[in-house]
Amino acid sequence: MRNPHDLYFFETDADIESLRASVMVVAFQGYLDAGHTQQILVSHLLATLDHRVVATFEVDELFDYRGRRPLMTFDRDRWTAYDDPSLILYQVFDDDGTSFLLLTGKEPDYQWERIVEAVFSLVDRFGVDLVTTVYGIPMAVPHTRPLWVTAHATDERLIHGREPVFGEVKVPAGLSSLLELRLGEAGRQAVGFAVHVPHYVSQAEFPAAALAGLENLVAATGLALPDAALHVAAADNQRAIASEVSTTEDAPAVIDALEEQYDSFVAGQQRKALLAGDDSKIPTADELGEEFEAFLRRQDGEPEVGPGFSR
Repeated sequence: MRNPHDLYFFETDADIESLRASVMVVAFQGYLDAGHTQQILVSHLLATLDHRVVATFEVDELFDYRGRRPLMTFDRDRWTAYDDPSLILYQVFDDDGTSFLLLTGKEPDYQWERIVEAVFSLVDRFGVDLVTTVYGIPMAVPHTRPLWVTAHATDERLIHGREPVFGEVKVPAGLSSLLELRLGEAGRQAVGFAVHVPHYVSQAEFPAAALAGLENLVAATGLALPDAALHVAAADNQRAIASEVSTTEDAPAVIDALEEQYDSFVAGQQRKALLAGDDSKIPTADELGEEFEAFLRRQDGEPEVGPGFSR
């Protein structure tokens, strides 16, 4: 088996001790991420906290360029820019000066098991105790209620007291999910947070989901992570959605129905109602998988839209 270290190159001369961190946040972008939850959160962390590049992965071995063609910029009579894919490990410092690692970039197409081995080697090298993920999933929930978050972990003590929403379902695999599975099999600690994003804004930016993800990340890790910018963005976005709802004929009735369904769920009257597309039919595992697959196809192949109900 090839050495997993071949997949990445260190970009710093700093000694190992200065790079040690107990927490690693993993954000493989391009998979299931309703509301651009993960993308917004990663951009927020890198924009508000000091950081440096620790290592970069060999992307030419990992990506299907023809399957997901990167964007290039053409200006008048020449090519001027290339948005090349990347997978980068950062050391980030929270507001208290505590360091954590952030592995982020486009989700690779190839060699998943080998990437998992590479992440294991980084976890061992830098003394990571907990690997975390945050992302968004599209659900039949209203934007006017607190966002529900499904937590999953390799050790139930990491999510003690949280009531699950899902039973057993089969969904398309993601690299971060596989990594969590392999970490659990190895007896290591990992926890993930899936923020339930209103399905009608799943293709647009929804900062409230990133804020909910950040809050769960702080609770799980104890890191001091700033949230002011996300609060402002979430408030602005809520006002924009409210404005569009008020001018869309059928939207208020849809929101009212979702609110009633959500409130019934929270009250414990209809525990599974949150999963349903209507008041009575609970989707099967296969139907949930098909819904996720359709979402992924839209995310890869359709242009982004703002908040709205016209889709």
